[in-house]
Amino acid sequence: MSASHMKRLAMPRSWPLTRKTDIWISRPRPSGHPIERCMAIGVILRDVLGVAMSMREAKRALATRRILVDGKIVTDMRRAVGIMDVLSVGDEHYRCILDYNGKLRYNSISAKEAKLKLCRIDGKTTIKGGVTQLNLHDGRNILIDDANKYNTQDSLVIEVETQKVKAHHKFESGANCYLIGGNHIGNTAQMKEYVVKRSSKDNEVIFDDFGTISDHVFIVGDTTLPLSEVSE
Repeated sequence: MSASHMKRLAMPRSWPLTRKTDIWISRPRPSGHPIERCMAIGVILRDVLGVAMSMREAKRALATRRILVDGKIVTDMRRAVGIMDVLSVGDEHYRCILDYNGKLRYNSISAKEAKLKLCRIDGKTTIKGGVTQLNLHDGRNILIDDANKYNTQDSLVIEVETQKVKAHHKFESGANCYLIGGNHIGNTAQMKEYVVKRSSKDNEVIFDDFGTISDHVFIVGDTTLPLSEVSE
């Protein structure tokens, strides 16, 4: 196994690819997404969207500079495209989500929807000058003025082009949640209770009929998946 490839038999179960047709598969470069929640863009173009018949064709497509991820031109074949990322191929737009079987899907969305992205706050840090920085699930960081306005596990609707926060969904009881892990992956459910464990165990989120760890919960608020229009 090399740094750029991995055996198909060892690839994450979330990748919607056949395992025994070939030996190797391209490994996405390290990103803010765990490897089970993202795929390399070259693989997506060839094996998922079918816009290229081979990796050579995918490389040529990227060289046209008409393929973007979150509004930025991508030329790297191994650029990771993960949960909630917006992939634009010419005039076609897609959002990465997980289906009910836990498989990564790149659902077609409108150009208007492609301007927005839902991001989960995975951490908060204070940097030089006492400025608060939000660490989002996809690896990006945003500087904010009010340190108390946003909390870890909250979700933000970001305008892709300007990086401005268009909406804020709090991690609280009654919030509408999209599940990105566990037995109920791909479903949405309303949070009933958040249980903080005073130990090394993961914090738990309780729903009507089941519970799961907080890492599997992504607050989506009043939006739908793929992400629809939201009001400011």
